[in-house]
Amino acid sequence: KAAQRHRSLGEWLHRPQSLLAALDPDVQPHGSFLYGAVNRPLDEGDEYDLDNLTVVRALNKGEITQEALKLLYGKEIKAYAEAHNMLAPVEEHNRCWRLRYADEVKFHLDSLVCVPEDSGFTQRLLARGVPPDLAARAIAITDRRHPNYQRIALQWPSSNPGGFAAWFLAQAMLGLATNRAASGMRAAVEDVPPYEWKTVLQQIIQLLKRHRDVMFRDASDLAPISMIITNLAASAYKGETDLYSALANVSQRMHQFVRAQRPRIPNPANPEEDYADKWSRDPRLEKNFWQWLTAVMADVENLPALVEGDDLRRQVKRIFGVDLSPEDLRRFEARPLVSLPAAPAIIIAPTPKPWGVNH
Repeated sequence: KAAQRHRSLGEWLHRPQSLLAALDPDVQPHGSFLYGAVNRPLDEGDEYDLDNLTVVRALNKGEITQEALKLLYGKEIKAYAEAHNMLAPVEEHNRCWRLRYADEVKFHLDSLVCVPEDSGFTQRLLARGVPPDLAARAIAITDRRHPNYQRIALQWPSSNPGGFAAWFLAQAMLGLATNRAASGMRAAVEDVPPYEWKTVLQQIIQLLKRHRDVMFRDASDLAPISMIITNLAASAYKGETDLYSALANVSQRMHQFVRAQRPRIPNPANPEEDYADKWSRDPRLEKNFWQWLTAVMADVENLPALVEGDDLRRQVKRIFGVDLSPEDLRRFEARPLVSLPAAPAIIIAPTPKPWGVNH
């Protein structure tokens, strides 16, 4: 359903009457949907949270203000909503426009408009060691909080979700690359969209995000954001092919990729972009991240003992918010988890001090 909506929006922007048709708009999914790491909402009735972006490829930063581009895009988004009889009003956010879908699958779609970054910025990324194929995907985005939002300027907020996605998907394929028996599977996987893959890395991130959702059920606005979890887990993944071993190893390694200095958690495809930029403005966010990471390491380490004990059903409900059926429990009896050596002790002080890794 989400893929259909992405295609539908792209067709709308290319219709003859579109205000953007002559500017070569390219609609691209991004975020958890693109990475194949979307989770079912924790509570019944909640919406899926999906994202896409529209790159206006025939426009440059110096030709238009951020405000003019965002409002132009907003007119098309509102017209699209009206033409498709969407009852919920279109919402403007700082960087995007939000569409709410309420048919058989409830989700909202945050749609961001942007232009390609200029060659000067691309050269800066190359100088920072970003591979050319990732640097070329950088974009300049609109943000109404930016000082240049209302004037023509070459300084726009920069991002590189496309470069991050390419890096992430390469990491996800590591498990297939290290498994000789999976060579045929790798070829098959590459023939389908990434959101239909089920690699070990994608499943790890789904588990970590679900653990986060349950732990911060009553304080979701202070929970570690999905991009931080996705970035750190992908950085820590080394191609393990067994799901439990990979989950345990990744959760133990994630702290190594948090820097002591800003950017604390940089985008691998844009080292100037910090996924933890809000930590400096609200110290609770960093504190909650370290508390969550400590909890997830302890819970994952304890899973083998749970499988052998009588408390599995209650603890899985506590950790992941999942009710195991009697049939599920019998499957665990037939296939116990892989036993791992004890994880190294990592003690986080009451006022967490981040581990620094300077890449």
